[in-house]
Amino acid sequence: MLFNSYVFILAFLPVTLVGYFGLGRLCKRLPLNKVWLVGCSLVFYAYFNVRYLPIIVLSILVNYALSQGMLTVRSQGVRRLLLGLGLAGNLGVLGYYKYYDFFVENLNALAGTSFVLHHLVLPLGISFFTFQQLSYVIDSYKRTVPRYNILDYALFVTFFPQLIAGPIVLHSEIVPQFADPENRRFRFDNFAPGLYAFALGLFKKVIVADTFAQVAEWGFATGQALNTPEAWLVALGYTFQLYFDFSGYCDMALGLGKMFNIRITQNFNSPYKSLDIKEFWQRWHMTLSRFFTTYVYFPLGGSRRGLARTCVNLMVVFLVSGLWHGAGWLFVLWGGLHGLMSVLYRLFRRPYDRLHPALRWLITFLFVTVAWVFFRAETMDSAMTVLRAMFSMDFGAINATVTNVFATPLNLHPGYNAIMTQLWYALALAGVLGLPNTYELTDRFQPTLGRAALTVVLLVACVLSLSGVSVFLYYNF
Repeated sequence: MLFNSYVFILAFLPVTLVGYFGLGRLCKRLPLNKVWLVGCSLVFYAYFNVRYLPIIVLSILVNYALSQGMLTVRSQGVRRLLLGLGLAGNLGVLGYYKYYDFFVENLNALAGTSFVLHHLVLPLGISFFTFQQLSYVIDSYKRTVPRYNILDYALFVTFFPQLIAGPIVLHSEIVPQFADPENRRFRFDNFAPGLYAFALGLFKKVIVADTFAQVAEWGFATGQALNTPEAWLVALGYTFQLYFDFSGYCDMALGLGKMFNIRITQNFNSPYKSLDIKEFWQRWHMTLSRFFTTYVYFPLGGSRRGLARTCVNLMVVFLVSGLWHGAGWLFVLWGGLHGLMSVLYRLFRRPYDRLHPALRWLITFLFVTVAWVFFRAETMDSAMTVLRAMFSMDFGAINATVTNVFATPLNLHPGYNAIMTQLWYALALAGVLGLPNTYELTDRFQPTLGRAALTVVLLVACVLSLSGVSVFLYYNF
């Protein structure tokens, strides 16, 4: 079930809200509201493909049992065994569904073997709920977590606003909020900013991201050579598509959480404002960066074992991050580029930081844009076609397929669509650089008539445009 769908907005969400707060009001001694929310979250998950429902249910039960065992057993050897089972089980299931075909295909090519590809469909959200549970399993081994009951643990994993595409939340960020009696009742002071954030996110996805997606789709799918303006419009189109797609999802998750009186962990903080690559990863997919820092970078030694080891650790983290995003060499290459840029920043930070802030921003933004080409392309040939065109200095006319994406019923003269194209890109850049993000807006939200009107207008405009929307890009990871 998509956030940006009629069934979610008009049926699932209102029914879930009414049931949750209704049960919270009627049954104060029994946690029936939590049972209801877990059940609704599993329905939300099963709506995509009911065959994968047993995977997440079994994952919850097994991880909970292993965690409770590590919290109970005194023997260090047994606890290490349980930790090993938890790591192997979680990574094994994730690896089978996400990477089996990738590794077998490469093995067949290198060794001349003929192992059969399974062409598995990736269960939605498996990368996210696996990492979320891994963090709890590892922390249970360290005994830095309290003992939760199975219902609280299941709610921590399945809470639908963050189930499919994150953020990768920690138990300490979610479970105590559900335990607060004040959060069992409907609160307009949370619902109003939540609906506002949801409307902003829906607008970003349906109106902005899906419009730029048409340019990116044309540019990466076309078999013809692109000229330089077209290639830059394609690369920047995907840069803005991914930004507003992921930002829109994070805004909607934030808003949905607030409707249930839950503050979802911030996962997106205006990353295109970054002045260096380190800052970019402190702003983009923040909870994924936190996970890799805590459970990969630090165990490898972090920055405590000398400069050379630090650089190696950075490369390992970003290569793993690239592979986490997708089973393909282009994702690994994308991760490697970010790792290399992070190493270079580590080595030359002092002279780089003395550059003018505008130049530092430009270097960072252009690097991120170029790297996204490998992230988006389906083949190396496709990526190189776009990149060569970006720097070919071939300033030909822009294909009408691109400018027609931004056409409106009003067409004042032959160059109108070209002007609208420039305006869309200029407004997108101005928006990501000059406007506060939704987390900042909701933190200082005041219920006014103007904001209420804006929320209604955005919701109506988006609902009327839902017929042609696509899934969120991070649903694929």
